[in-house]
This record gives sequence, structure tokens and C-alpha cells, in this order.
Amino acid sequence: MEIASKYNPAAVEDKWYQYWMENKFFHSVPDEREPYTIVIPPPNVTGVLHMGHMLNNTIQDILVRRARMTGKNACWVPGTDHASIATEAKVVDKLKKAGIDKYDLSREEFLKHAWEWTDKHGGIILEQLKKLGASCDWDRTAFTMDEPRSESVIKVFVDLYNKGLIYRGVRMVNWDPAAKTALSDEEVVYKEVQSKLYYLKYKIEGEDGFVTIATTRPETILGDTAVCVNPADERFFSLKGKRVLVPLINRSIPIIEDDYVDMEFGTGCLKITPAHDINDYEIGMRHNLPSIDIFNDDGTLSEKAEMFIGQDRFAVREAIIPELEKAGNLAKIEDYNNKVGYSERTHVPIEPKLSAQWFLKMEELVKPALENVMNDNIRFHPAKFKNIYNHWMSNVKDWCISRQLWWGHQIPVFYLTDGSFVVAETAQQALDLAKTKTGNPNLTSADLRQDDDALDTWFSSWLWPISVFDGIRYPDNEEIKYYYPTTDLVTAPDIIFFWVARMIIAGYEYRNELPYKNVYFTGMVRDAQRRKMSKSLGNSPDPLDLIEKYGADGVRVGMLLCSPAGGDLLFDESLPQQGAGFATKIWNAFRLVKNWEISAEIPQPEHSKLAVEWFRNKLAETVETLDQQFEQFRISEALMTVYTSVRDEFSGWLLEMVKPAYQQPIDAKTYAEVVELFDQMLRLMHPFMPFITEEIWQMLAERKAGETIMLSQLPKVEKYDTELLAAFENVKEAISGIRKIRTDKNIAQKETLELKVQQGDKGFEAQFNSVVIKMGNLSSLEMVTEEVKGAASFLVKSTNFYIPLGGFVNVEEELKKLEEELKYTRGFLASVLKKLENERFVNSAPAAVVATERAKQADAEAKIKVLEERIAGLK
Repeated sequence: MEIASKYNPAAVEDKWYQYWMENKFFHSVPDEREPYTIVIPPPNVTGVLHMGHMLNNTIQDILVRRARMTGKNACWVPGTDHASIATEAKVVDKLKKAGIDKYDLSREEFLKHAWEWTDKHGGIILEQLKKLGASCDWDRTAFTMDEPRSESVIKVFVDLYNKGLIYRGVRMVNWDPAAKTALSDEEVVYKEVQSKLYYLKYKIEGEDGFVTIATTRPETILGDTAVCVNPADERFFSLKGKRVLVPLINRSIPIIEDDYVDMEFGTGCLKITPAHDINDYEIGMRHNLPSIDIFNDDGTLSEKAEMFIGQDRFAVREAIIPELEKAGNLAKIEDYNNKVGYSERTHVPIEPKLSAQWFLKMEELVKPALENVMNDNIRFHPAKFKNIYNHWMSNVKDWCISRQLWWGHQIPVFYLTDGSFVVAETAQQALDLAKTKTGNPNLTSADLRQDDDALDTWFSSWLWPISVFDGIRYPDNEEIKYYYPTTDLVTAPDIIFFWVARMIIAGYEYRNELPYKNVYFTGMVRDAQRRKMSKSLGNSPDPLDLIEKYGADGVRVGMLLCSPAGGDLLFDESLPQQGAGFATKIWNAFRLVKNWEISAEIPQPEHSKLAVEWFRNKLAETVETLDQQFEQFRISEALMTVYTSVRDEFSGWLLEMVKPAYQQPIDAKTYAEVVELFDQMLRLMHPFMPFITEEIWQMLAERKAGETIMLSQLPKVEKYDTELLAAFENVKEAISGIRKIRTDKNIAQKETLELKVQQGDKGFEAQFNSVVIKMGNLSSLEMVTEEVKGAASFLVKSTNFYIPLGGFVNVEEELKKLEEELKYTRGFLASVLKKLENERFVNSAPAAVVATERAKQADAEAKIKVLEERIAGLK
């Protein structure tokens, strides 16, 4: 078999992905096995792959592939989200470039454009995930606006309405003037900004005096309906019952008293604009104040403002100051830092606005969802996110679920001409209900008008773990009963409220059960300067370019090399480069093994037999470690366990120990055992590096058509000999000591050496002598009872190893080295004795800890004795 000298990811990856797809290895159907289920956090349908997706989906794929290899029926459901605000904004922008205004179109015409856009750009990201090696069950690909998911959303709305949990109300909402829609509190991002604090004078009606208020938003004075002071503020007792005039428009408004006013802030007088501030709105409700909405939906001033009509709110902020100054109403301006809410999607400052919206009552719904996270029925990894979850769920507000958008699920509320309404899943059901409600059998569909608004995108994705198995429409179907609850969720902490919490709420409401058992929170992918990766900063590499350059396996390893759960990943291109280097290391190990000539005539050497026995035990220890790391979701650590096991133990030690001499064959028994161990190592690597492991596994031994490493069994935990493993660490140390002397003395590996061993109570493992002779290229290994004069030497525990070097040894250099080692060991012993002389430590520390310190003392004292003897021997 001709094996390429270099591993070529581009040739390998497409070949094996196609093979997996053709053989439907990713597909799952319910059977008698234990299910393992993950639902993908659905990316925006028109999105493209970014570094966050790469990290998230790499972790999901590792979990799914590992589950398959433990015999579970693994099902990873892919899909996309319709992303109302983001997608509608893109379609509106596209139409605008074509000279078409959204509002010149009917809803149906606009939706036709939106579906065209979605069909053209949708699903690109899922195709890109295939390049990463994502083993999703693509036959199950779902979309939040496909028929099963849409019908599920509408069904849930009607159900919750009929349960009295959905209501319509006029409330102060977060308004996005760019998207022209209400937002939930969770869709608002607060940023610290440098503002101005404007001190404005309001004339007291019928008097010459003024009251002064301070505001960051002078444009909103046009909607003022009161000035408020604290009833305990003595400065303003004289103003009780009086009125003031709003600057520029001279509207007469009352001075009112309310405990809400902070006497220390600003001047102690507060302007009240109920239509444009949540706190003012609540004060207005308490004092029965009128509400004047001075803004249009796009953030321009309306006719109710009386001035600056049609101008943008921020332009008016600039324009109103000279007018106030001219009128004598501007007292002063100060610099001021404050927090301003921005739309998460459009990045414009939100506008508090009174609006009629649909809300979902949350107080009762959240209770089981909070309880079952706090009691660890649902486990968060890392657990620190429980505190954030607890705070939000304990202070949750009703969820504003309506959006003033056309792209999305149209709210299933149907209005009659008199303003009353019915709620139904279909227009026909609505008509039937309306006839019953009105007692008018002559009603037609023309008498009903469906609510124009769409539902919040999250109102569909909160059902995702249920709706992908059609469990809302058909709650007793075979799939929902088999795959639900799902096993693990992998997501980013920034959507813990938007999505994670709400899926848990929906799970308990519609299945009376948790939606998943574990939530693994990934960190944020940042650059080396800790900046969030973004297109605007130009610091985010294209993931597909990285895959082309370093291979999918290299990128997957690179993403995980420094990615602890919940901790930020500081990405640097050296990481996938290191991953690609690891792939090369594996490939070179494979080439080495497959290029050995095999002989059935020669017996297995003792050193090879010992090497294989050691590695079998090492492999068992590694499997146990990996199982523990996956159990605790320490996935980056699991990668490092595999990485070091392959690089150091397998390639660095096992293959070197069994490698035949130059141009000599290897015995058939050792070869077969090494191939079998290589097979086991490939299986451990496969979840992390699916492509190269499949390529090598297929060539390592004869395979039948339709066989694949991804359906082979992972090595299982077996008993291993800890004493043998500990002994072999001493052997490694001895071999490393011989290698160091060769390096220090510039002695070539082909030159044989003699080794003399003066055995102490620790550090010498006679049963592995054949390994030491082979690895050290020794002509002899001899036991001695006293120091060997003039030899280079090293220590393993309390055992002295000597290599006679004839005239090559420099006595002065050797003495200097030994004296430095003696000085260090004496210092180490002093620090141990200091601990042991501390009665408090000895009496209060666990017995095992004290015993460890006493063992350190004994080892150091023995080493000092040996070093002193060797120094004396050289003098």
C-alpha cells in the first residue's frame, strides 16, 4: 500500500464525509438502545459560519460522536431560526436598494420577497457545518417557520391564551425605532455613554420665579405633563399646588409630590414624561397624568410635539438647545456618564414607548424551571451560571411576545368590526368561534381581521427540543417519547435568558419534564487582545479559510486547546496550526508502523513484550481519565489527555521501544499488538479528529465495505496495574538521564554505552532492564555496590546511575553540577522540615498530607547522602 508522505486534509475530508452521508451513519431512528439526543442551537437562517459557531458545533460533534461509540443511539438534530428582526431588516434593505418601500407592499407581497431571500441565502450555514465534520442527522433538518414548527407555535399561543396566561395590554415597552418594533427586556443591551446633563428652567405660572430641572433628554420636554418633587424636600414646600409652564410651548402642567424623587439627584425637581420613561409612566399612573407620545414609530417627532415635527429625535436634541437658550430657559450644561439601552439587533438606542402589546404571564410558569436548575435536576457546566439564572428567574417580568414585524408567525388573534376578538389556530376556527361569540351565523371571513403583528422569534425557539420531534402537535408520538428529554445542550451564556431558561419553562409546561439533563456553556471567542471577534474590527478569521489552510481536524483541535467551559477562548492562528501539526504527528506515526517489514520467524523481544504490557495499562488509565473528564464536561482537558497520550506515550515511548533496528524486520506478534493498540488510540481520538482517524483506521487493517470507525466501540474501562505504571515512570527517568548525558557529552546515539547501577531503596526497576538497554543503546547494564569513579552520573530517586566515559568526563563540570543539585536538595529539605516542625500543621492537616511530607523528607535525606558520597568520590 502506497502511503502519502504528507497528510492531505482536503483530499481526505470530502471523501469521508460523503462516505458517512451515503451510508446514513448520522441517521437515527428509535430502537431498543439508550438514546443520546442533542438539538443544535438553531443559527439564523441567513447567517454564515463564524468562530462562535465553530466552537459550539465542534463541542456538540465531539459529544455526539463519543455517544455513538459507546453504543448509544445518537441523534443530533440540525436546523435554523427565522430570526424575525435580523431577516426582515435585510429584506427591507434589499427592497430599499431596489427603490421599494416595505409599506408600499401588502403583507403577502412582502412575505413573498422574504421567502425568496430565505430560500436563496438560507441553509448556507448548515452546508458550512458539514465542512467542520458535523455529524448531524440531516434528514431531520428543521426550520422554525416550516409547517410542523409554525403549527406548534400557533397551537401553543392559543393554549396559553385559553389558560389565561396571555393577555393584551398597553404597557411601556422597549421600542426599536430602526426595526419599528417592541423588544423584550432581554433584547436590550445597556452601554455606558458620555452624555450631557441639561439644566432647564420652567417658569412658575403667574409668578416671576422658575424651578430648574436636570435632564439628559431635552427633546422630551415637549411631552412633559408634570414636574415632581419629594414631599419631604423643604426647599419646595412653597411650590405645593402651583403649576409651571413647559419651555417653548408654554403648556401649563402641575407640580406634584412623590416619594420616588431622589432629593440628591440634579436639582431635586423631576420632569415627568409618562409616554417616554418607565418610571415617569408609573408616576403618571399614580397621579392620573395625561400621556403625550411625541415620537413616531421611526423615532421622528410627531405632531403632538408641536415643534420640530418630522425631525429625528437626536437632531432635535441638538436643535432644541439654542431655542431654549434664546428663550432664557437654559441654566447650564454638564458632562455626564449614564447607561443607555440599545437594541441588540439594530444597535440603535431604544425608546421607552407606550404601546398595546401581547404579553405572557411568567410568575407561575417559571417556578418549576427555577426549582429544577437550583436542585441540579438540570446541571449547568460550569455551575456558576446558576446564580445568574436564579437572579433573572426570581425577578422575571411578563414577556412581551408581540413584534411589529411581518416576517414571523402572525399572531392568531382575529378582530371583529366592533373591536372584540377571538383567538384560534386557523381562520376557519376563528370564524366558527366568532359566530358563536356574536350569535351571528351570517358572519364571513371578510368580517374578521387578523392581528398584524408577529410573535417574538424566541416564542418559536423556546419549543425547539419538543417541536423538532413534533411533540406539540402529537404529544404521544413515538419519537418525542423516545428522544425527549434530550441529553445535553451546548450553548453560549449570552442566551441563557432568551433561550435556555425559556426552553426549560416550555419543557415543564408541555411535557412536565426537563428539556435536557446538562447545559454546557461555551465561552466567548476573543482575539489575543481579549476583544470580541467581529467583522467590524476585522479580527475574525473566516472559519472556512482556516479549514482550507489547516484541515477541519486541525481547526477542531485548535478551538479546544484553550477553551474551558464558560471561559473565553483567546484565539490565535497558532492554535489550528498546532492542531494541524498534531495531525501530521499522527500521520507520521502511521507511516512508521505501516512501513515496517514484518517477520513471522523471529520471536518477540523481551523489551517489546514489556513495552506492550506497559502501554496496555497506560491505555486503561487514559480511558478512565477520559471517562471522568467527559462526565464532568471538562472537554478541553479530555482533548489534552488524548493529545499527550498520542504524542508522548504512544509515539514518544511505545513506538520507540518496539521500533526494530535499522533495516531490520519487526516480529509479527509485536506488530499485531501495536496495530491493535493504534486502533484503540484512533478510537479515542475520533470524536475530536474524525477525518484523519477514519482515513488511518480504514488503512490500518483490512476493512469490509460499509465499516467505519465512527460506529466502532470506544475502549472500555479496565483494571490496570498502578505499581507497574509508577515503576515505568522511573524507567522513563533513567532513559531520559542516559539521553541527557549523550546530549551533554555530544555522544551519538549509534555509540553504545555501559550503564552501572548502584541501587538505592527507590528508583531502579530491574524487570524493565531490557527496555533501558534498548532505549539507551547500552552494551551492558551492571549492578555495582559503590560509586564508579570518573563516570558521568544521574539520580533516579535514591538510585545512582553511572556511565563510564573514559577521558570524556570533565571532573570540574561534574562536581559543579552535583554541588548545585546538592544545594537545591538541601533547600528543598529545609522547606519540608519547616512544615513538619510546625505543630499546628502536623496536628490539623489530614494524615495523608502529613505522611506525604514525611515521605518527601526521607527521599530528600537519602538523595543528599548519595550526592555527598558522589562528590567525595570525585575529589
